[in-house]
Amino acid sequence: MNRFALDYETFIAGSSLAVRADCFEWFARIPERSLHAIITDPPYGVKEFEPDQLSRLHNGNRGGIWRIPPSFDGHERSPLPRFTALTSRERSVLREFFVRWSQLAVRALRPGAHVFVAGNAFLSQLVWSAIVDGGLEFRGELIRVVRTLRGGDRPKNAHTEFPEVCSMPRGSYEPWGLFRAPLPAGMNVSECLRTYETGGLRRLPNGKPFVDVILSERTPKAERMVADHPSLKPQSFLRQLAHAALPLGRGIIADPFMGSGSTLAAAEAIGAHSVGVERYADYFALARCAIARLAAIPRSRSGASA
Repeated sequence: MNRFALDYETFIAGSSLAVRADCFEWFARIPERSLHAIITDPPYGVKEFEPDQLSRLHNGNRGGIWRIPPSFDGHERSPLPRFTALTSRERSVLREFFVRWSQLAVRALRPGAHVFVAGNAFLSQLVWSAIVDGGLEFRGELIRVVRTLRGGDRPKNAHTEFPEVCSMPRGSYEPWGLFRAPLPAGMNVSECLRTYETGGLRRLPNGKPFVDVILSERTPKAERMVADHPSLKPQSFLRQLAHAALPLGRGIIADPFMGSGSTLAAAEAIGAHSVGVERYADYFALARCAIARLAAIPRSRSGASA
């Protein structure tokens, strides 16, 4: 893993390497065509993960870009970024962020390597088009079916005036963009698999094709207690993506926005190699403790393809 460590602060977790770095700089420095897949949940590069906003979140401040919705049926909702608060300028910055990110990802990925990017219904159309403009091919959208408790509220400050109205649908799915690094001109998938070990998606363990709709649980409390990250995805879901991302069952999965290391943990759980990159010291330290513990969590019966 030395070719990915470079001169950054790192630690090893089983077969995985964690790197504390800015992923834009890291992508530009690692060897070209060295990664087999990317699975990541980006912070969207605007402001919800900037230091001042993270400080608000960790200190329990209910203002700023982060909001903490009320409890619902006894379930305390997790803090969520207020995507609807983005201005036109911030949306432009968001687009530029992902165009450049995609350009660098293409450089680092083997031809035919697949990229899974978590999104949300409000911003996915903007993010997906920016990623395509950066050079990755759009291969479809993966739908994680999960009741997130987001949306469905009555108009703000007019609950009694408009009791039969909701300002947005109640969220019941999470879109993930599926992309692929372009194949060399004239090369088909079988030739790409032979040459680069990429180009397709691995079938399910029962031999059936990987599908683009996956029934998912919300992240279990036991996992949230291990890794206190605001956008933690369940291992039962991430392990399915990690399995699909390596068509021949070998190679290196990268998460350039590692956070608490949940993607690396999923790779560890299925016996795959991975490398994660995280710029924030607090999350990097959290991942050091969380990866092995998340990887050791037994597979949940709740995560199943639809």
